[in-house]
Amino acid sequence: MKVNQETWDFYQKLLGYTDAEMKKFRANPRNEDVISKAATLMNKTIVVEVVDSHGCASQHKVGDKFYFDGSGNLLTKLCPKRICMAALSPVGALIQASTELIYAGVDPNEMRFKRAGCSDVGVECGGWGRIVMELRVEERKK
Repeated sequence: MKVNQETWDFYQKLLGYTDAEMKKFRANPRNEDVISKAATLMNKTIVVEVVDSHGCASQHKVGDKFYFDGSGNLLTKLCPKRICMAALSPVGALIQASTELIYAGVDPNEMRFKRAGCSDVGVECGGWGRIVMELRVEERKK
């Protein structure tokens, strides 16, 4: 799909690119492909839900949810007040995989491996606690 000039101008302003940088950006055909599919991505909410928890010092419990927009930005107002960095770090790979599937026209909820655990190994292995999270992608609520 062809991207119109108004959209290119929007991205140049958003990213703070000079004209020279924008020329280089536009020369990469993958960028046009991604931008042409941005509207689909922006209509998604990525939800990462805690499905198992034991000994979590940040007190993350089963049912806690972390919300991200379609670009992978954490929607802090919808999340718990405290979020452990050890929980967020492994979720990044799942979010990246889900967005790549959306760009490819594949339902990200069909991803086979959509769970991740925090980097704490749990008391059984010399750590403190551990949580397991599962990703799903929903249509954005208006």
